Amino acid sequence: MAINTTWSVNNMTHVDADGGVILAYWSLTAVSDAGGGETATEGGKARFTYDASASDYIAYNDLTEADVLGWIWEANKEGDETADEYKARIETERTAKVQAQIDRKAAQSTGVPW
Repeated sequence: MAINTTWSVNNMTHVDADGGVILAYWSLTAVSDAGGGETATEGGKARFTYDASASDYIAYNDLTEADVLGWIWEANKEGDETADEYKARIETERTAKVQAQIDRKAAQSTGVPW
């Protein structure tokens, strides 16, 4: 049995004039492949400021989901945490929630005694 995680960018707001992204809505879903329907989700939004003249600027029409997820992970990190550490921490938290659901189901039964 494995628990799989999937990050998604669900929507974005950008400036029409220069294609700069100012807001992205995201989600993370953790799902058990054991067939019991166990899931856990996390989601939110990240606000961005940008400089359209910067060498690393990427306009809306040229973005990939991976680009935006990198920005989201960077925007949400805490303290000295790196973007990769943030991503791993949130995935670990959601995976633990799914595992807790699996463990509860394994320790419980349904039905009637007669």
